[in-house]
Amino acid sequence: MSILSVTVDVDDALLEACKPFDYSFTGTREFKLPDFEAPIRDNSWNIGLIVGPSGSGKSQLLKKHYGITEEPSWRDDKAIVSEMENPTEKFGAVGLNSIPTWCTPYRVLSNGEQFRVRIARMLDSNTTFDEFTSVVDRTVAKSCCHAIQRYIRQKDIKGVVFASCHRDIIEWLQPDWTYDTLTQATLARGCLQRRPEIIVNVDPCERSLWRIFSNHHYLSHEISKAAKCWLATWNNIPIGFTSCLPLPSGTVKNAWREHRTVVLPDYQGLGIGVRLSDTIGQYHLEIGKKYYSKTAHPRMGFYRNNSKLWRATKHNMKTKGYTNANMSSWKNRDNILMYSHEYIGNV
Repeated sequence: MSILSVTVDVDDALLEACKPFDYSFTGTREFKLPDFEAPIRDNSWNIGLIVGPSGSGKSQLLKKHYGITEEPSWRDDKAIVSEMENPTEKFGAVGLNSIPTWCTPYRVLSNGEQFRVRIARMLDSNTTFDEFTSVVDRTVAKSCCHAIQRYIRQKDIKGVVFASCHRDIIEWLQPDWTYDTLTQATLARGCLQRRPEIIVNVDPCERSLWRIFSNHHYLSHEISKAAKCWLATWNNIPIGFTSCLPLPSGTVKNAWREHRTVVLPDYQGLGIGVRLSDTIGQYHLEIGKKYYSKTAHPRMGFYRNNSKLWRATKHNMKTKGYTNANMSSWKNRDNILMYSHEYIGNV
């Protein structure tokens, strides 16, 4: 068992503070670190977690056995996307899929956004993260944990260790091992609970609710007056919005196209956006309508390219010919890669 100690001057202020409690203090305080047989970084596991209450030795154990990864610095005059390698991939890894946020400097981001961006820039094999999720809302913590663990396992990143005082992230992070400084026990992944179900309700809504989501969409903040709209809620909290428009065509009848789909930043990384889009596609299919969508967002495009629910159109993965007036942000910009699909459901 390791023992840490710190010594201070025993002055009058210290003695006066201890006196009412009859606490005898010589100037040296000792702390016994829990016995922790730290798993070796031998490439056999991806994610480890040290969890326990404040003051229980988490940070010291992390530092002793795995080191502390240095946090990056940020420039005030640069957007976060300019300071990242592989930004689309890395931001997706932490569920930060808001394009307007990508174009913002780190210093003006919210606590939750800064948390995600730091993780995105630091995440690699044999990295460590202390005080993990300590400064963010619990919803942000859970959604980010889910996105991170999925990315780590998809890329087979090895030896990433987190330390946190929050136990509510365990079932979302799904670590390969968890050491509890309170019980001084190590639990394997098979002993953990499964991630809780996320039940999202999708209901028709007024177009006016777009105001909640407009700042988080990568195209125009405007929405067509002809749009049909739906609101996604989780535990009665608005988290997502989608809308669609009629698709006038001389060859395709009874067709609609997706107009705007947004998930608020705190809830990104859970796969809600793509499933919200699927839900509206399925709705139109069931009422005898065709449903199409075109997007420049790579994560949405990648999902549909690999989904059995969507079929690529002849315009998929094209970089020319996209001049729809309602998409004026992209008009005449031939270098934008567009993804184009029709929703076909389970056929």
